[in-house]
Amino acid sequence: QVQLVESGGGLVQAGGSLRLTCAASGRTFSSYTMGWFRQAPGKEREFVAGITTAAGRTSYTDSVKGRFTIDTDNAGNTLLLDMTNLKPDDTAVYYCARRRGLFLVVSTTIREYDYWGQGTQVTVPS
Repeated sequence: QVQLVESGGGLVQAGGSLRLTCAASGRTFSSYTMGWFRQAPGKEREFVAGITTAAGRTSYTDSVKGRFTIDTDNAGNTLLLDMTNLKPDDTAVYYCARRRGLFLVVSTTIREYDYWGQGTQVTVPS
C-alpha cells in the first residue's frame, strides 16, 4: 500500500506562484509513475502533469505548459508541482496519484492510477 498526502495549496492572486507537495509513504519504489490531477467545481477530474522515472519523462496538459513544473526526489517519496503565473482557471482541488508498475509513458488516464491523496485546494480569484 502507498499513502499520499498533498500540501501547499492556498489562495493566491492571479500571476502568483505556489508549490504543491505530495508525500508518499508505504511501499514506494525508485521506479514509478506519478501524476497531478485537478478537479474544479462542477467539472470532471483532469490530468495536469505526470512523471515516469523509468524513462525520465514528464508530461503536461496544454493549459499549464510553460507555467507548471513537476519534479520528484530520487527516492520516490516526494512529488512536487511548481505552479507559476497562476490563473483563475487553475482554481481546483489538486490531487496527486501514483500508478503501480513500470511504464515508459506517462498516462493521463485517471483509472490507470492506483493510489490517490485527499487533495489540496488551490484558489486563484478572478
